[in-house]
Amino acid sequence: MDYRSALDVYKEMVLLYIEEARRFVNSQCAGLEPWQIIATTLLSTLGAVWLKGFLFQPETLAATQIQNQLNKALDDMSMSLCTLKEGMSYTKLLPAQGLTHKQLLDKIREYETLSEVDWAKGKVSGAVYWGDEKLTDLLVEVYGEFAWSNPLHPDLFPGVRKMEAEVVRMTCALFNGGPDSCGTVTSGGTESILMACKAYRDMAHERGIKHPEIIAPVSIHAAFDKAAHYFGMKLIHIPLDKKTMKVDVKAMRRAISRNTAMLVCSAPHFPHGIMDPVVEVAKLAVKYNIPFHVDACLGGFLIVFMEKAGFKLDPFDFRVKGVTSISADTHKYGYAPKGSSVVLYSDKKFRHYQYFVAPNWQGGIYASPSMAGSRPGGIIAACWATMMHMGEKGYVEATKKVVETARKIKAGIRQIDGVFVFGDPEVSVVALGSDVFDIFRLSNALTSKGWNLNTLQFPSSIHICVTMLHTQPGVAEQFISDVKREVAIIMKNPKEKTTGMGAIYGMAQSIPDRSMVTEVSQGFLDCLYSTEVPKIQSKHHTNHKNHLNGNSKAH
Repeated sequence: MDYRSALDVYKEMVLLYIEEARRFVNSQCAGLEPWQIIATTLLSTLGAVWLKGFLFQPETLAATQIQNQLNKALDDMSMSLCTLKEGMSYTKLLPAQGLTHKQLLDKIREYETLSEVDWAKGKVSGAVYWGDEKLTDLLVEVYGEFAWSNPLHPDLFPGVRKMEAEVVRMTCALFNGGPDSCGTVTSGGTESILMACKAYRDMAHERGIKHPEIIAPVSIHAAFDKAAHYFGMKLIHIPLDKKTMKVDVKAMRRAISRNTAMLVCSAPHFPHGIMDPVVEVAKLAVKYNIPFHVDACLGGFLIVFMEKAGFKLDPFDFRVKGVTSISADTHKYGYAPKGSSVVLYSDKKFRHYQYFVAPNWQGGIYASPSMAGSRPGGIIAACWATMMHMGEKGYVEATKKVVETARKIKAGIRQIDGVFVFGDPEVSVVALGSDVFDIFRLSNALTSKGWNLNTLQFPSSIHICVTMLHTQPGVAEQFISDVKREVAIIMKNPKEKTTGMGAIYGMAQSIPDRSMVTEVSQGFLDCLYSTEVPKIQSKHHTNHKNHLNGNSKAH
C-alpha cells in the first residue's frame, strides 16, 4: 500500500468514528424535547465552571495570602499617616469660641510639626519645585491682595481677568502659538488634561463618533484614564519601544480607527522622563485629520527654555503642524503656587468645545470655561506674579541648573554596575532599573538614607524628579554616592528577597485581579480622611493596605 492509499484509509476511519459519534449523540437525545437538551447543556456548562473554580482553588488561596499582606501594609501606612504626636487630638467640632490670632498661629505651628520629611534639603523627588523664601513671601503678599477674588465674576474682579488672559497669552508665546492660539488657566495638570479630552470628545460626537477613543502611550499620565472614565471614552494604550522608552509610532498608526477622537504624546512623560516623538505622531494627526494633544504638564516650563539654556530638543510645540493642544503646569517648573496649570489650543475653535454653557438656567445664563465654577483669583494672581517676577532670564537660568543636575545624575548612575537608566532622558526625570536584583530593594535602602523617591511599576523602577532643590551644592553628588554604596551592598547578595514596602509594591504588580489593588487604594484614600485610628473594611471583609508611591504628585 503506497502513502496516498494509507492516507485515504486513515481519512475513512476518522470519518467513520465521527459518524459513529454523531449517531451515538443523536440516539441519546432521541427521546428528549428541545428544552431538555438546552437545560442539560446549561447544567453541564455550570458544572464545568464550578469544576474549574475547584481545580484552581490554590490560586484563590494565593490571592488570599496576597490580600493579607496588602492588608498589613495598609495598616502600617494608616498608622504612619494618621497617628498623631503625643498630646495631639483631632478637632471634630467647631470651637465654641473662635481662636485668637495667636492661638490659631500656635495651632498651625503644631500641625507643621507632623511632617518628618525635610523637603528643603533636596531629598524629595518632585513635589516641591523650588520653595524659594523670597518668592514665597512675594506670593503670600500677592495672594492676600486677591484672596477674595473670583474670576467667575469678571465685572467685579477685572484685574484677575486681565491676569488670567495674560498668563494664557504669555504661555501661548512660549509654546510658539500663532495669533489664533488660546487657552485657559486650570487648577492643575489633571484638569488641563480633562479639558482637552472633553473638548475632543464633544468634537468627536459632532462628527458622528458615538464611541470616541483616546490613543496614547502606556506611559501617559493616569489623568487620561480619569478623563476616559469621566467622559465615557475608551483609552487605547500603545506600547513603548523597550530600548528608547518612546511610544511605538507604528503601533499607534495601527490603532487608529474611525472612532479615534484624539492622539496623545508626552513631553516628557512622568515615569521615565522621555520625550515622545511628537513630530512623527503629528504626521499621523495631519494624515488622518485627528486632534493631537501634547502633555507637557511635568516639564513644560523647562522644555520651552531649554534651547536658550543651551540644550537641544526635537520640536514639540505649536511649531509642529498637527499639534492642536498642549498642557503645561505653571505650579511645577513655572514655580507658581499649587494649583495652577494652563491648557492651550492652536485655534479658538478647539477651545469652544471645552466650554460649558447652560442657557436656560433660572439663575441666568451660566457659562464656565473649565470644570470649576468659582475659582481662586488669588492663585491666578500669584501665578501671574511668579511669571512676571521670574522673567525669561530667571526661567532660563533655573532651567540650566535643573537640566545640568539631572544629566549629572544620569551620567553618574550609568557608571554604577548593577543598575541602568531607562532610555535617554533629556529633561529632569531619571529612572533607574536593574536586571540583576529587585530595584525595590534599592528603593528601601535609599528611603532609609532619607531619600523620598517615586516608585514605578510595569516595569519595576524608581525615579528621581530633579527640582531646583536638587541643584543645591552637594545634593546630586550625595544621591549618586548613596546609590553607588547601596547597590554595592545589594550586589553582594543580589537574589535576596525584598522586604518591607518594596516587597508589597512589587507583589501588587503580580496580582492579576486589579480590582483587588483598586480596593486597597480606596482603603488608602479612606484613611486620608480619618479622624480615628483607621479601621478600613473592604468587600473581602478585611483591612486593606497598599504602598501608594505618591505618583499623584505628578499632576
